[in-house]
Amino acid sequence: MSQDTDFLVERIQTGVRMEKRMLKVLKAFAEFHDMTLGDLLEGIVLHAFDGKTPFSPASLGRIQELKKFYGLDLDSAASHRLKEIRGKGTRKRSSEK
Repeated sequence: MSQDTDFLVERIQTGVRMEKRMLKVLKAFAEFHDMTLGDLLEGIVLHAFDGKTPFSPASLGRIQELKKFYGLDLDSAASHRLKEIRGKGTRKRSSEK
């Protein structure tokens, strides 16, 4: 596909729950690049769908700095092993009741 081509898309608002510090890192990274969080997430997902890394070495360095600043000590090994702390604002799924 040509990089000069614009693609018309329909976007929707979503309410996705994420680990708090991870979201802070993503928001700060998006702000650093003067883009929206949604644009950043779309780019990450499109790269992942193609089996490509979405980040340059410089971006990975910035992400490491932001992870340290926000105390995010998780990496890909934590994937699928995150357990949520029950508290206000968390709802039980109908299958958990």
